[in-house]
Amino acid sequence: MEATATVTDRIKSLLGHYSLNANSVTQKLGYSTTSKMYKILQGAEPSFPTLVDFLKTFPAVSSDWLLLGQGAMLREGARAASAGDEVASTKVVAPAKYETSHSDALKVLTVTVDKNGEENTVLFPREAQAGYPSRMNDAVYLQDMTPYHIPGFEGGTYRAFEVDGLSMSPTFGNRDIVVCSFVERWHLLKPWECYVVVTQENLLLKRISDVITDRRGTVELFSDNPGYDPYRLPVSDLVQLWQVRGYLSTAVPPRPDRQGHVMERLQEVIELLGHDYHEVRRYLEESAQAAASQQKAALSS
Repeated sequence: MEATATVTDRIKSLLGHYSLNANSVTQKLGYSTTSKMYKILQGAEPSFPTLVDFLKTFPAVSSDWLLLGQGAMLREGARAASAGDEVASTKVVAPAKYETSHSDALKVLTVTVDKNGEENTVLFPREAQAGYPSRMNDAVYLQDMTPYHIPGFEGGTYRAFEVDGLSMSPTFGNRDIVVCSFVERWHLLKPWECYVVVTQENLLLKRISDVITDRRGTVELFSDNPGYDPYRLPVSDLVQLWQVRGYLSTAVPPRPDRQGHVMERLQEVIELLGHDYHEVRRYLEESAQAAASQQKAALSS
């Protein structure tokens, strides 16, 4: 797309490219009112901070094009992707709600879509995960990842992450791939489900024991591997949550241990009835020993 004469013209072209209007782009930029955008569209010169906001919100847009009118609208990597099957777009999601007051600015989640406008499930291998916290909404970074359409994972926003390590063993093994859906409202998350927890520094695959309602509080994270202790993380360190909905593995499960399975089910039933499994087991063992002693005494008399 050729550069247009004024900044206002270029902003209009940008809105047309992303199918936005003054109201929707105001939401994406995180502004509280549309007055600024209407003034710009009517010919007012936008301030430099406003132009920076545009570039942060639309990372595929070239700064040379927007600021100086030089070159094409989209940066080289984004143009190459647009010509093929993968295109970056932005999606506005509602912020997580907390009981305490904090910023309720709308968050922008960058996704990739195919030529039909359907969202891709993007795979993040462990080698690329180090850059995820700082580049998760960078269009070029996302377009470098491999996009997939996985049966059963349509009609939503999904990402796939390669498991790194054994902290969630035996549930997930090293190099398994977990397919996750985006969690928009943290106070509605499902306790004890598995989540990819994105912090300001890294990615963690853990179970979360409770819903998150207080930004000033902490969240407790658990591993399935008993060799890893649970620990607490400040909620303020959290950036994104992705709930595990399924996984891919090259490891075929072994034949089930039927006796072990029966004992696990028996324990569940006993505890469901409100009894302590270990006390019941101790009672049964003592009763069996007493019965054996009585039988032995009867035989010897």
